[in-house]
Amino acid sequence: MTINELNTRYGAPGRIVFRQGHCGYPEVVLANKFGTAEVALLGANVLSYKPTGHAPVIFRPAKRDYNRGESFHGGIPVCWPQFGRLAISGMSPHGFAKIMPFTVRATQYSEDMTEITLALKSSEETKSLWPYDFDLEVKISVSMKLNLKLTTKNTGDTPFEFTAGFHPYFLVRERDNVSVRGLDGCKYVYAVDMSKHVQEGDLKMNTDADHVYTLKEELKHEFAILDPGLKRALAMVSTGNECAVVWNPGPETKLADFEDGDWRKFICVEPVTIWPKALETIKPGEKHELVVAIQSSAEEAEQN
Repeated sequence: MTINELNTRYGAPGRIVFRQGHCGYPEVVLANKFGTAEVALLGANVLSYKPTGHAPVIFRPAKRDYNRGESFHGGIPVCWPQFGRLAISGMSPHGFAKIMPFTVRATQYSEDMTEITLALKSSEETKSLWPYDFDLEVKISVSMKLNLKLTTKNTGDTPFEFTAGFHPYFLVRERDNVSVRGLDGCKYVYAVDMSKHVQEGDLKMNTDADHVYTLKEELKHEFAILDPGLKRALAMVSTGNECAVVWNPGPETKLADFEDGDWRKFICVEPVTIWPKALETIKPGEKHELVVAIQSSAEEAEQN
């Protein structure tokens, strides 16, 4: 669909606006009284989120464009049907959804919410990478929070296994002064050397991190990113995940879309279905949902 066709069919002036984006693919702006979010249809990546009256929540590298297939270290990439590199033999790291163009399935809005639903279905291209029939749906809405839901459905006749995760790059003033709350007592693996540890208290982000946490068995998982530099806390609540990854590569990692010092400006706290192996079998007709909500709170940050 062209930009004009998307705006005619799915847009709403001042609330849902499509425009040209990365690699010639569209992106959409969602807006209401609570804030704005920009979403790329390439990869269903949330490129930005700014609550009204608050600083931007999402880190995005200065490089504004990239070719399809290149990694983009920013926004909230969708990692599917593999998180990391260990679950599916031969699969590229973090899967292929992040480099696929999604289609618009629906949009809607009310006084308190603006929402888009994006979809990726199995095709000859995806089957050349992974031989299963699926329907992947990403629902993104702006309300008092940024809400994301990733729904995986098996539409074929063959069971399959997968892993999935959201990979948020949270904007911070200075990494070394930030801490993450909500992981106390959780076991984790340091993915660089696969050593095993147990978290004690808040995680202080004053060193490089690639920590994969096994979360406690709870109906929902709650985290807070405490950033005294921006005088705020970012709260994240997730369901449908057994793990969470906290990542920052530090100064030694050189990425093509990073400028010097960009590693200081973000941390990633990533809800992941499971790691390192795949989920138990998803049978034909079954589905799995990974749900995340993100909210900014300046008052709580000041109290900490």
